[in-house]
Amino acid sequence: MHSQKVLKMLESIPCLSVGLDVDADFTWMSIMLPNGILTGKPFKILHSDPKSRELAVTKIKEAQETYSLESRCFPEFTGICHIPLLCFLRDKGFDCSVINPIITKNSTNMNVRKLHNDKFDSKKAAKVGLDASLKTSIIPDDEVIDLRNLVRDYYYYMDLQSAIVLKLTEELKVSFPAYRKVFSKVTTRTYLKLLDTYPLAQDFLTAPKELVVEMIRSTARFGEKYAIAKYDAICTAAKDAAVFGRSLLSSALRIRLYIKTYREYQEYPDSILEELHKAVDKLEGTPAYDRIVLLQSLQGVGFLSAVVLIAEMGSFDLFSSLKKLYAYFGLEPAVKQSGKFHGDKIHMSKRGASLARRILHMVALNNLKVDKGTKTPVNPVIHSYYTDKCKNKKKNVAVMHKICNIIFAMLRDNKPFKIITPQEHCEQYFAAHPGKAQNTA
Repeated sequence: MHSQKVLKMLESIPCLSVGLDVDADFTWMSIMLPNGILTGKPFKILHSDPKSRELAVTKIKEAQETYSLESRCFPEFTGICHIPLLCFLRDKGFDCSVINPIITKNSTNMNVRKLHNDKFDSKKAAKVGLDASLKTSIIPDDEVIDLRNLVRDYYYYMDLQSAIVLKLTEELKVSFPAYRKVFSKVTTRTYLKLLDTYPLAQDFLTAPKELVVEMIRSTARFGEKYAIAKYDAICTAAKDAAVFGRSLLSSALRIRLYIKTYREYQEYPDSILEELHKAVDKLEGTPAYDRIVLLQSLQGVGFLSAVVLIAEMGSFDLFSSLKKLYAYFGLEPAVKQSGKFHGDKIHMSKRGASLARRILHMVALNNLKVDKGTKTPVNPVIHSYYTDKCKNKKKNVAVMHKICNIIFAMLRDNKPFKIITPQEHCEQYFAAHPGKAQNTA
């Protein structure tokens, strides 16, 4: 009780609110008193001008001395543009916290007129900063930011590869439709090498048989019989393209360009993954390293998935409840209700860390897999939950919530994952809390 009073007293201590609307090359700064009155006109900070940056520091310090108040700086989250300014102000000794631009946007308008510009937005940020209950974000340690940048770059290049493969597939649907069915995947070495050498159907028909067969045999390495069978299938597809296909003058150029681009992008994720392993090894002995290792005990979570989840969280210690983790990942429901209207369809808000949410979806799918040999689920508990408990819910979303529950419990209790049935879980819980077992009885 006493600690709550102390917290309320600390929250009620007035301070100057410094609102910062950050752009790529400049920032508008407004300094506001606890009563909502600005100490002066908004000031434009030029990021490339040292004098402008120092003058901003001077203005904040002068306001502190004039009104005998401490200050808090509130830059809006911009992705990356706010980071240099935030670090600069922190190095100067100021208390800085990042605010979500959604909060600023949805705050009460300070003007009746429909007005929106950077100068005005800095005033709104300062006004929002006066709210003692304002939820702010904390910049993680540099090591965690480094991991976050690496995993985001990894998936950026993986997505670029997927986009190129899609473009190549679309082109083949028109110029060489049946060729796509000859090999199991578009991205196999044999597929790409053949297509790079003979991009059009007529190129295959005019190419010497022995050269094509040898190319297939040397790249696929399944023997002469396999190579000849594939050659015959390609020839059949090429003849079909003459009847049901249309190649343009630029088709060959585009196909070769897509293949070249795909091969270039293929190198980048491997280099990033190697650097990622080195970065994680340097974290050995830290909570972040231990949590990365811990998460890999859960089915469907490999090294990369564990790093993504920890890097996107920043610091698990900030999540005091499961609901906060739901919100951060964008898993909480977006409810629409007004007066007598009640939205029947409830969807995820998807306002959180999109990459972490993507990993959670992949982990959920991995936990629902059934072993082809034994015909038993990889994770019987999750599979049972999926089939029995989710009849009236969106199943994938429900399983993602379940996986998020498990991850939160693992990190909170610092215990590796262990498959136990709901009945075993209840028995263990009541064994640890005998008083609650009696109350239930």
